[in-house]
Amino acid sequence: MTFTRMTLLATAAMALSVAGCANGTSGSVDQAGAPAPASSAAPASSASSAPASSAPVPSSSGGTRTISGTVTAGVEPNCLLVDDHLLVFEDEKLKAAAQEGATVTVTGRTEPGMMTTCMQGTPFVVTAIRAK
Repeated sequence: MTFTRMTLLATAAMALSVAGCANGTSGSVDQAGAPAPASSAAPASSASSAPASSAPVPSSSGGTRTISGTVTAGVEPNCLLVDDHLLVFEDEKLKAAAQEGATVTVTGRTEPGMMTTCMQGTPFVVTAIRAK
């Protein structure tokens, strides 16, 4: 099924569900299949529209670290790891030294809350690299 068809089906399903809410019925049906009248009881309190708050993710685990190991390819393209650390390069010149199979010592900081497309490893922002 194509993306357009899926979008169309999802939109139609949402429209039908909203239409059912708009006619004032409680959603229950009698035995004949007709909507049951809404009860005269007080409406249930609605949930708060404020989003649930969550604790902010720290931008860094604090401080500079140095790790050593062999650079391995991740499961996604252009993803490089040393042990369980995903190497993130802000400087492309540093990335040139991180070839798959090279033994390196990298200095940087972990960024556990950083979003990546690599799907594995704890992001490690590299500030220096030395090939052995």
